[in-house]
Amino acid sequence: MKPFRIPRWSFTNCCGHYWSRKPPAAPESRGTSRRDFFKTAAAGAAGLAVMVGLKDSGQAQVRVFPPPPPAVSPIEGLIDFHNHCAPDAFGRAVDDDEMAQLYLARKIEAVVLKNHVALTADRAWLVRKHNPGIKAFGGVTLNGAAGGINPEAVQWMWRMQGGYGRVVWLPTFDADNHVKHFKDAPEGIKVVGSDGKALPALREVLKVCAQQKLVLCTGHASPPEVLAIVEAARDMGVDRVVVTHAEFEVVNMTVEQMKKAASMGAKMEIDAMGPLMGPNAHLAFMRHWRQVTYKESAGHIKAVGAEHFVLGTDLGQTGNPSQPDGYAMLVAGLMAEGITKDQIKTMGREVPGKLLMG
Repeated sequence: MKPFRIPRWSFTNCCGHYWSRKPPAAPESRGTSRRDFFKTAAAGAAGLAVMVGLKDSGQAQVRVFPPPPPAVSPIEGLIDFHNHCAPDAFGRAVDDDEMAQLYLARKIEAVVLKNHVALTADRAWLVRKHNPGIKAFGGVTLNGAAGGINPEAVQWMWRMQGGYGRVVWLPTFDADNHVKHFKDAPEGIKVVGSDGKALPALREVLKVCAQQKLVLCTGHASPPEVLAIVEAARDMGVDRVVVTHAEFEVVNMTVEQMKKAASMGAKMEIDAMGPLMGPNAHLAFMRHWRQVTYKESAGHIKAVGAEHFVLGTDLGQTGNPSQPDGYAMLVAGLMAEGITKDQIKTMGREVPGKLLMG
């Protein structure tokens, strides 16, 4: 075995003198010719020119990234008039408190909690207790779970602690129009008789709504039924009526029907879920509902008037955008079709605010 040698290192002091034998200069550092100097300088200049030339393309690449979030939330101060949360009998992505926290971050003013089978007036009280800064309202939907067109269910709803039970929805998926339209059952809960007039049970509900200044929502009634409900409500002294998602498949009012309802004091509801529906919807249950585009909704607003509409989301389903994201999408989509910020404020804040708190 050959002995190995420990390499000796050369060190310099602060003045540059070597403490050991000075190592030989590397071949490439023994000197630079004038020609080499100019070659290096030319290469550097060429590189700089290339970098300058790439400046514009570099900026173009940066522009494809999304911009930072806006300084002001596009839904700040608005009201979501139609909102679904857990716990529920259907798949919901977030519970009441989680929804409220998401909305608080976007500085929304108020939300209306809706459930097809359970009371939400009590849940509105809890949302306000757990999430100071957001106004929550609830109500009752007169499906089979509530006994159908049941005035007693309405009476106990508005009496709930806090007084935040402000909305009465007529039948939704149990409505006679709904089950016949989608062939779910031979018949459902009726609100209008064969003569086209409001049934006596509905008139009893309308009487409570008039006395307590409650908001009556028409549920999944057909357009002729909606107009009969609105007329009866007006005659009974109910001055707060909303046509539930007036554009959706199961209701699908024409512009002329909207104008007639508006002339009797009703407001039409536009919801963020509309553009997500249709044959190409990402969720199977939404494929048998026709798509409502932003352009169509904007056309209705322009034809009827923003003062006759309220905005909501109808979101909360597992697999759909969150309520705040959906609401922001709705606002952006409508504005892209020519709806102004003032009109958004009218539909998203002023009209629903008067219905709930006026």
